[in-house]
Amino acid sequence: MKELEKIKELLLIVDMVNGFVKKGALADPYIQHIIEPIKRTIEEFQSSPEKDVSFIADAHKLGCAEFKKFPEHCIDGTWESEIIDELLPYSLNSRIYKKNSRSALFAPGFIRDIDIMRKHNLKRIVLAGCCSDLCDTDLGVPLMNYFDQMNDDIEIVVPQDSIETYDAPWHNRDEYNEIAYKIMKQEGIKLVKTLGGNK
Repeated sequence: MKELEKIKELLLIVDMVNGFVKKGALADPYIQHIIEPIKRTIEEFQSSPEKDVSFIADAHKLGCAEFKKFPEHCIDGTWESEIIDELLPYSLNSRIYKKNSRSALFAPGFIRDIDIMRKHNLKRIVLAGCCSDLCDTDLGVPLMNYFDQMNDDIEIVVPQDSIETYDAPWHNRDEYNEIAYKIMKQEGIKLVKTLGGNK
């Protein structure tokens, strides 16, 4: 695990867990199409001494307040809350933040570690995973607001080939992706097609 003080760029992998990507009340297997671009980015970040990767996992307490808004999902300690097999090997030497809400900002240890990084070398965060309009936006937007509050010039980048949301009769995937992109963009988050790519 790399020292927090030395990290200049951080890749955050949000909620690539079984309960969203494979099977469960809120799962959509279509999300699996972002696995390969995420793997390529992880490999690039883990091979650099100045870059690091952290994982965020939905891991709810039984009867948590969020279940009044969404069906029960990703209970801590269950298969649903585990990182998917395709990405699990990359997580073994990475920090994993478990969250009981949609925003990882409030996950135990997350903001403490971000503070250490931003006070030293952190210049850029790349955000990937699911779901674009929920957990990705609910992390990216308050994190950008936090950097503004602290007067930090830290860039947040979202590669659009590496985030996705679910499709349901009440939740049109394309519509909610577009809503997420608009909200993130107006907050100053940089949207790119791929990490090497165009706006």
